[in-house]
Amino acid sequence: MLPLVMLRRVDSLRYSSAISILLALVFVAICSSMAFTALWSGKTRSLRIVPDFSQVTVLDLFTTVPVFVTGFGFHLNVHPIRAGLGKAAHMGLATRISLIICVAIYFAIGFSGYLLFGDSIMPDVLVNFDQNSNTSSGQLLNDIVRLTYALHLALVFPIMNYCLRANVDELIFSNKNKSPLALDTPRFVSLTLTLLALTYLVAVAIPNIWYFFQFLGSTTIVCLSFIFPASIVLRDMHGISKTKDQVMAIVVIVLAVGTSGIAIWTNLNGSGADQ
Repeated sequence: MLPLVMLRRVDSLRYSSAISILLALVFVAICSSMAFTALWSGKTRSLRIVPDFSQVTVLDLFTTVPVFVTGFGFHLNVHPIRAGLGKAAHMGLATRISLIICVAIYFAIGFSGYLLFGDSIMPDVLVNFDQNSNTSSGQLLNDIVRLTYALHLALVFPIMNYCLRANVDELIFSNKNKSPLALDTPRFVSLTLTLLALTYLVAVAIPNIWYFFQFLGSTTIVCLSFIFPASIVLRDMHGISKTKDQVMAIVVIVLAVGTSGIAIWTNLNGSGADQ
């Protein structure tokens, strides 16, 4: 990741981003082929349309909301990508294509994983591949899946880091007379290496990515994606918000706080019960 995070323009990452999408498609192809092979041979798990409420409650469904919110909140790189495009009209097409690709990949992996593992599917589906790689061919597929997924994450991280670095720079070095970050080499390198080191430490310290999704999705992402924008609409410093906008902002805040509170409460109760 180190060479890629040192690039100073977001459009310099276009080739690595394309490769990361191809690697994600390899992951999808492997999961889908395994699922259809199991379906053809009659070895798929029994499917269920609705949750089994004998094992979970309705409130447990709210624990999935932070995961979706986190996925939605991680699309903050839209703005620098828009700035790097030559024509503004291209952004609409790029957004639609991106959404189609994301939905197709999420659906294919989710459906294939459910066909293969059923109720035993883990928050990290790679764990399921480890548990089902008893044969030499299964071990080979497991290694390929893990390698492609690791390379995919390594190629996606620089784009996310680009936005993080820009925002941290604006937060710490808020002097209006400062030179742009890309032109200040000492500041750029020191900030990049510091963020990369902190990212490595957090990745090692968190034992399960599910905890990260739950905590970040229930707190930080909810505030950044819903509560703060709705609060700006309610404050209306420029006097452009209409009554309909303010009503929608209130509804968004109420739903965000309520859903986030239920998710946090359910997770804490679940953690206490597990202990």
